[in-house]
Parts: sequence; C-alpha cells; structure tokens
Amino acid sequence: MSEQQTPQQHFEIQKVYLKDVSLETPNSPTIFTEQWQPQTEVRLETGATPLTDDLFESVLTLTVTAKLGERTAYLAEVKQAGLFTLRGFDEQQRAHMLHAFCQNILFPFAREELASLIGKGGFPPLLLNPINFDALYLQRLQQQQEQAATAAPTPH
Repeated sequence: MSEQQTPQQHFEIQKVYLKDVSLETPNSPTIFTEQWQPQTEVRLETGATPLTDDLFESVLTLTVTAKLGERTAYLAEVKQAGLFTLRGFDEQQRAHMLHAFCQNILFPFAREELASLIGKGGFPPLLLNPINFDALYLQRLQQQQEQAATAAPTPH
C-alpha cells in the first residue's frame, strides 16, 4: 500500500494591478480656501474570486472620505487587485491566504495609489498606517461564528 501524500503547498503572485480608481472633489475649488482640518474616514473591504481551481483574484478596496464640517473635501477609492496561484491549501487556509496574506501584499500598492491620487487632487498627502489583515480576518471569523451560534436554534 502506498501512503497518501499531502499535496505540497504552492503560492505565487501572478500579477498585481489597479482594478478601479476614483477621486471626487465635489466642493472644489472653494474647499481650498478653508482651513484644512478634515475629519477623515477610511473604509476597507476585501474580496476574492476563484478563476480556476488554483488561480484566484484577490481585491482590496480602500475608500477615504475627508470632510470639513458637513462638506466633503474629497472621496477617493482604490481597488487594488492581484492574481494569485494557491495550490495545496485546504479551504480554511486558502480563505486566510486570500483575505489576509494577499491583502498584506496589495496594501502598499493601494496606499501608494491613494496618496498619489489625493495629492493630484490638490490636497495634503495622506499616509495610511499599516493594517493588520490577519487580526481583521480572525475578528471577522469570530463574528461569523458568534452570529452562527446565536442563529442556531436552542434545544428545549
């Protein structure tokens, strides 16, 4: 009898690319005459789509909204994507790779693009702090498990 071999894990970056980018400055040019003390909100989303059995697109969406009072100074959004080969990972490992590990690879590209975009819009540069995608992924998993536990019927 031959022993069943576990498949060897393989990870490879195929391509990193900009999927979508936008900048809106609805109150320019008058917003430039005001003192620059914005309230800034940063939203991030991660997503992944299988293309073949071992080729996946992972997307990081960063949206930054800067407001002066109630007026929007700018809304900038970058969808940074990558094609990644993942072979030999179980479903749980693959999900972690696509929603945390790959996001760590994409983040510096997205941060650079956002900084450039905001600067080209005439605004002071914005440098986002590093993000711990592993912690965010684990937090999201825990929330899903808690929601599943509360949604499960309790025996009488």
